Amino acid sequence: MILSRRAVLGGLIASIPATAPAIAMGATFAALNYPITPVAIADGVWMVAGADEPIRRDNGGAIANITIIDTPAGTVLVDSGPSLRYGEALKAAAEQLTGRKVIRVYITHLHPDHAMGLGAFPQEIVAALPGTIADIQRDGQGFSDGMYRLLDDWMRGTDLKLPGLPIRTESESFGGRTLRLMALSGHSSADLAILDEHTGTLIGGDLLFHRRAPATPTADLARWRESLGMLDRLLHKSAVPGHGPFDPSGREAIAQTRDWIDWLDQSLTDAVRSGLDMVEAGEMAIPAPLSVMAAGRYELQRSVSHFYPALEGRLLPRIDKV
Repeated sequence: MILSRRAVLGGLIASIPATAPAIAMGATFAALNYPITPVAIADGVWMVAGADEPIRRDNGGAIANITIIDTPAGTVLVDSGPSLRYGEALKAAAEQLTGRKVIRVYITHLHPDHAMGLGAFPQEIVAALPGTIADIQRDGQGFSDGMYRLLDDWMRGTDLKLPGLPIRTESESFGGRTLRLMALSGHSSADLAILDEHTGTLIGGDLLFHRRAPATPTADLARWRESLGMLDRLLHKSAVPGHGPFDPSGREAIAQTRDWIDWLDQSLTDAVRSGLDMVEAGEMAIPAPLSVMAAGRYELQRSVSHFYPALEGRLLPRIDKV
């Protein structure tokens, strides 16, 4: 059977596998609960791990890692999860954990698994890079529509909200606990990375993936490499990736992310030059050191849809110009 390019592209970019289990028939909205399980990773720092999976109905879209930081002035969160329901559960769990109100929520970038729970918090305490705010304003409604189609009742009550506080400083201090704020890019056009100077914990957002294949829907691979180089030169002790387990070394996540995007960039270029179509490129062998990363085949096929048309346009001759 010969597939049209539109059919192939649609299959590659689908965010929910056809075999993904749906919520059981008869499940009620009240029964949909997000388990928020903070795990201590440093003094006054906890990570809430997301599922190492694509966004699916059975995980409610809770696939991104969230960081909770206890400061003398109050509780700080990094990212807010995929929905209002998640944000509300996160707020309750974090405030119970620290005994302090949430006073700041940082949004690392535009993607909905990190940002759509921000409606659970007062807009004036939600901070993001100006570029991220602009990105959400431009693309947020499309992301919201897609999340509702994928997640149904998990998203009930979730409206598109914008962070109310543009980040224009290089650090912020909360009762003497200083967080360094780094404006980077590559995974998206505006990626926030945060260093907790008290513990040396680097919170990398989706610039860092650990034992999980990187996602590339809005990626600029050259800029991403530059940002990884900057993070690699940073003096830090450990790292919280946007997806995948906590990295106590602080270096493995950086190296794995760089290795994947380097391989991806070269392999897709070689595939186009070899005349592979998009389906064939999506079935390329993933080398052994990278094949152990969660969601590898899924993210490779998504990346083919993200990059292949432009690569073909750049690398292949036009027959009407020959």
